[in-house]
This record gives sequence, structure tokens and C-alpha cells, in this order.
Amino acid sequence: MENAYPAWMISFKILKKSKRSQARIGVISTPHGDILTPSFVPVATRGTVRTLDSAEIEDAGSRILICNTYHLHISPGERLVKKAGGLHEFMHWNKPLMTDSGGFQVFSLGFGTDHGMGKMLSEKTHKRLDIDSSPKSVRITGDGVHFRSPIDGTELFLGPKESIRIQESLGADIMFAFDECPSPIANVEYMRKSLEKTHRWAAMCLKAKKTSQALYGIVQGGAYNDMRTESARIISLIDFDGFGFGGEFGYDKKSMGKILSLVSKELPEHKPRHVLGVGHPEDFAIVAKSGGDTFDCIAPTHYARRGVIFTNAGRLDIRKRQFLSDQKPLDAKCKCDACKNYSRAYISHLLRGHELTGMKLATMHNLFYFNKLASDLRDKIASGAL
Repeated sequence: MENAYPAWMISFKILKKSKRSQARIGVISTPHGDILTPSFVPVATRGTVRTLDSAEIEDAGSRILICNTYHLHISPGERLVKKAGGLHEFMHWNKPLMTDSGGFQVFSLGFGTDHGMGKMLSEKTHKRLDIDSSPKSVRITGDGVHFRSPIDGTELFLGPKESIRIQESLGADIMFAFDECPSPIANVEYMRKSLEKTHRWAAMCLKAKKTSQALYGIVQGGAYNDMRTESARIISLIDFDGFGFGGEFGYDKKSMGKILSLVSKELPEHKPRHVLGVGHPEDFAIVAKSGGDTFDCIAPTHYARRGVIFTNAGRLDIRKRQFLSDQKPLDAKCKCDACKNYSRAYISHLLRGHELTGMKLATMHNLFYFNKLASDLRDKIASGAL
């Protein structure tokens, strides 16, 4: 049976360009609604933003989510999701959706697990992976990647064709091409080999696509400026609907801005750009000034469940005993339901007791705060301040 999804892809219109930077305000139109950019994209890994239902996610100001192809393939499986009418129906989310390609899991379940690190490092290290390095639990070949299911140990294979097939069944508005997300400690030779795979797989993904869903190509190259530039030029020649910036971007915010800006200058201006896995509050302006349109990050939800609250006055660890007698809202300047109706004392009490309601209220606030930050970012571009 063919997917019963809307029969048109996406369009992108630039509404205003900054005279001070590469920042722009735009609108991405999809079959499930419009997204004003720059926009923060919450991560709904398994089809949910943890602790919140779809109505609460929308109330927090979110207009687009990104789901994880690998995890949804593992459980419940794309066939079940497709039978349910696709992710939008399955999640009861009638707004735009993205699905990543599964390429990040090539790193996170491989070298990331082996070395206990994320795709970006906070400081320099002399340790380097050479061209012959291989992760312990993931086997990367020229055709794709062999995994083991974390549920029953079954061997799984994910390549360009498989990733597209899964994403088509999931039915998101925007898909991403399958890539290898390289380790931040990959040496020049390893990065070169990885980049060649990513470019070859990108062309295979576009050729394999059979639906009208939009497909973004991913630019890799790590912190190597020459490889980033080369990757952007090659990927921009392929007829993608938009572009993703993957992998690491250097050891500090200044390096990240330079790399993002370098890549943006090589890509077609009339197509949208998404920065994968970046989105702490201090990143918002950097991403926008460097030409990014959308960006995703687990920060608001990940930190919320651990009691870290983002506010206009800085971060709070609301679990600390001092907040048990604090009757003020989490953030006096915030208009979310958690701040309007509950005190720091109550939410601190809930989180100290590991109550799910505490995690929910903290998540609701953090998500609202991040979306308000994106809205303020658009206002700054509109006023010429950014």
C-alpha cells in the first residue's frame, strides 16, 4: 500500500536578511504547517518529548519536532507506525516533523560508546583515531553499518537505502540523508575516508527516495575547514531540498561559528539549513548569525529531568534544599503554565522526591524558555540588532 501522506514537499521563503551577519528570518512551509525560522527543534527521540503529551508540547511553543529513525526502527518498527497512519497520526501531532537518518547512531553506539564521549569535545585532546580504527560494537563498511539490537541482540543493517525506506514509512515532512557522523578525534585520513562514504551515500539516498517527502543532505568534515568546504560544495550540487550540518564544529563557540559560517557561504541561499545536535541557549545567536535556520538539541528536556532550570537570570539546580522554602516561580519573567501556577518550592519538592510531575513541570518550563528564546532571536533579526 502506498503512503497516504500529503503529495507535496516543502518550500522555503526568506522574509528578511540581516545586514550585520548571515542571519535571516524565513518560513518553511510543509504539508503540516509553517515554521518561522530561526527555530528551535525539540528532540522527540521515540516519538515523544519525554513527560509531555503533544498538546503540552504545542502549548510550550513548539511547532516542529525531530524523531530518531534508529530508535523507532528498533521499536515499535516502521511497519507498525505506517500502519497507524504515519508518525503524525501515531503521535497525535498535526504539525511538521523531521526524522534523522540514523547516522548519529553510527557514532554514538560505536566510537562514542567506546571512548565515553559526545560528537563534540569541550577541550582539545591529543588522542586520535587513525584510518584503520574500528568501533567495538558497530561494524562500518562501504555499504552501511551493522548494529546489534539493544533489545534482543539481533543483527541489524542500516545503509542509505534502508534509512530512506524506514523514513518514508515513518512519514515525516523532512528526512535526512544517511551519513557517517565521525568521531571528534578522527584524524585527517579517517575523516577523509568517512567523508567519501557520506558523499556517496548522499547520492544513493536521493536516488532511493520514492515519496514526496523533503530530503536534506548532510555536510560533514568535522573541524577541518578544507573538508567542510569541500563537503558543502559536493552536497550542494545534489538536488536536496535543504541541508544539515552534522558532526563536530570545533572545541569552542568561536570555532563553531566560523565553521557554520564557512559552510553556509557554500550552500544555496534559497534552501533551508538545519544544524544537527546544537542548541544550548548560548548557541542560538551563533547559529543564526552563521546562517542556520533550524537547530535541534536535547538540552531543555535532558536538563529538566535532572532538575536544571533555564531562566532569564541563569541556570538553577532546583533540587537544592534552598529552594524548598522559595515561593517564587521558576522564572519571574516567564509566562509558561509551570511558572504561572507553581512555586519553586513545590517543583523542588517534586524533583527531590523523583516525582514524574516535577519532571513534567520542569520540562514544560525549559521548552517554553527555549522557544521564547528563538522568538526573541527572530525579533532581534527583524529589528536589525543581529
